[in-house]
Amino acid sequence: MYTLLVVLAVIVAILLILIVLVQDPKGGGLTAGQSQASAIMGVRKTADFLEKATWTLVGLLAVLVIASAAFLPKQSVNSSNNVTDIVEQNVPASEAPAADMPAAEAE
Repeated sequence: MYTLLVVLAVIVAILLILIVLVQDPKGGGLTAGQSQASAIMGVRKTADFLEKATWTLVGLLAVLVIASAAFLPKQSVNSSNNVTDIVEQNVPASEAPAADMPAAEAE
């Protein structure tokens, strides 16, 4: 289930990217090359559709991400989350090397 939700979230994210790229940041987008006569019906509808599609995809992506967090695979009971425990298990205990200090010479 987790994998399915992640795949759906990726697909929705790609669609969202495409929808946002089609829009023009200054309000033109698909409507930029149209004449004033067509602005009455068709062009305004396109801008409304793109805005509704953007908000719908954002909401769907948020729901999919939250749902995938609910189905996140659980860690095993014996696994350790403490960093020091992991380091102690993987690093063998050893004595610190003795410092080689020259003997003080008596004069």
